[in-house]
Amino acid sequence: MDVIATAGHVDHGKSALVRALTGMEPDRWAEERRRGLTIDLGFAWTTLPSGRRLAVVDVPGHERFVGNMLAGVGSVPAALVVVAADDGWSAQTAEHVAVLDTLGVRHGVLAVTKADLADPTPVLMDAGERLAATSLGQVAGVAVSSRSGTGLPELRAALDRMLAGLPAPDPAAPVRLWIDRAFTIRGAGTVVTGTLAAGSVAANDRLELGGREVTVRGVQSLGEPVERAAATARVALNLRGVAVEELSRGNALLTPGSFRRTEVLDVTLAGALGGRLPAEAVVHIGSATVGARLRPLDGAMVRLRLAAPLPLRIGDRLLLRDPGTRRVLGADVRDVDPPELRRRGAARRRAAELAVQPAGIAGAAAELARRRIVRADDFAAMGWPVPDDVVRAGPWLIAPGLVGELAERVPDVVARYRKLRPLEPGPPAEVVRRALDLPDADLVAAVVQAPLVLREGRVLGSDAELPPAVQRAVDGVRARLAAEPFAAPEAGDLVAAGLGVRELAAAVRSGQLLRIADGVYLAPDVALEARARLALLDQPFTLSQARRAWGTSRRVAVPLAEWLDARGITARLPDNTRRLR
Repeated sequence: MDVIATAGHVDHGKSALVRALTGMEPDRWAEERRRGLTIDLGFAWTTLPSGRRLAVVDVPGHERFVGNMLAGVGSVPAALVVVAADDGWSAQTAEHVAVLDTLGVRHGVLAVTKADLADPTPVLMDAGERLAATSLGQVAGVAVSSRSGTGLPELRAALDRMLAGLPAPDPAAPVRLWIDRAFTIRGAGTVVTGTLAAGSVAANDRLELGGREVTVRGVQSLGEPVERAAATARVALNLRGVAVEELSRGNALLTPGSFRRTEVLDVTLAGALGGRLPAEAVVHIGSATVGARLRPLDGAMVRLRLAAPLPLRIGDRLLLRDPGTRRVLGADVRDVDPPELRRRGAARRRAAELAVQPAGIAGAAAELARRRIVRADDFAAMGWPVPDDVVRAGPWLIAPGLVGELAERVPDVVARYRKLRPLEPGPPAEVVRRALDLPDADLVAAVVQAPLVLREGRVLGSDAELPPAVQRAVDGVRARLAAEPFAAPEAGDLVAAGLGVRELAAAVRSGQLLRIADGVYLAPDVALEARARLALLDQPFTLSQARRAWGTSRRVAVPLAEWLDARGITARLPDNTRRLR
């Protein structure tokens, strides 16, 4: 399917032409038909001679309803520009075409209506020349009469040729369906309609709506149920999980996680600025309309602060309209998560950054270098492609070269920490995270390089020795245990040797002592010696037999036996005897 929108002055015959083309009534409201005036968006469809299905969004032409007109053309890739032969190019025609030009619409057909009332040739020439100076460029022009049908076959053929040249939409792209109508149907519930400009949608799909998820119960396109609708298409979606009272024109249904909702963004104004920028403007994208405050950065670079968040991506084209002057400006979205401007001259520096920022993969690399570290999902939701040479660390993207830069700083962090806390083998990962200003402690693993290691939540170096006095005391304990492996020093002996709680913990972390229980410290290889002696006993054995085999006291034997049980070296039997496994 293809979708186009009409554009043109009120009373130039847009709705009559749509009726003649499609055989359908585009005006939905009785008031519209009574007044002969399109107030809101109308929709109709037909099949062209090639077999191509065409949906038409009929927009109001009256200047009072320009907001409704913008809602109709915002998601549509092509336009049918309508000018009456008996009236010619008008101010409202110029405003509609200026909107198309500002949005960058590059495909269209000119229809000069009411050819039965006046000679269409001068209007065809004049309007064609005016359109050629816009983004539409040279377009086919056809003189038609909706009343007599003259020129309708030629118009259908011109539409067919124009639509054949449209770029193919990406059916795999994320969905952003701007809602232009929401209503209820008895027995079905909430239904919304919109123009699907990219991606596809099917029943049971889950979409995001204002920060919550809703489920698609069913899909219709051109009035018929379909299993899946792919862009470009006019669709009606039956939604589960949302009431119609919660919806309004301008809401957007999104592929979850694919768009960033933002209230602050940097844009580049498109085209000739000409005159002073307004302090406030109305922002239009898709069917959405949001007020915004403008802060000029420098030149064509502007920061927008929206009155309500919108789901935007890098590269989106916005339309800024000054309601007071009816002036419209195009704005290309450059950043949906811009840095704060706090220091003097920050605005000018930010504008300079944006001025040299390239597009595509090169722009993504430059943006990643500026951000240094960013979540992969957030980066993609901004609209940036991921560069090939990026470093991935779990859910994070790290700018190329940054890992090496940060890794060079880690040894100094470790050395300073150990100087302040000599009894600890190295800083916890959280300390390193703060020192390097990393957003998550999980990133520490990516910047710890040999000979440093990350072990048990700490960054350890090869020089993690104990202070000399502590080392001498530990050596004394180890010498005693070498002669008597199960003669754990008494608490008083440890204190007398200068081994308090912190010193003993450091000795255990360094692997020089093994803590069996509170106050019971033995050599790290004690399990081997304990098992060897137990193997000489008849199985099963009692705790008393084990104590005698080890040549130690109950103070040591009881926790040692339980320690061996916990590690599966021995098994405790129901009668409180034990055996080796």
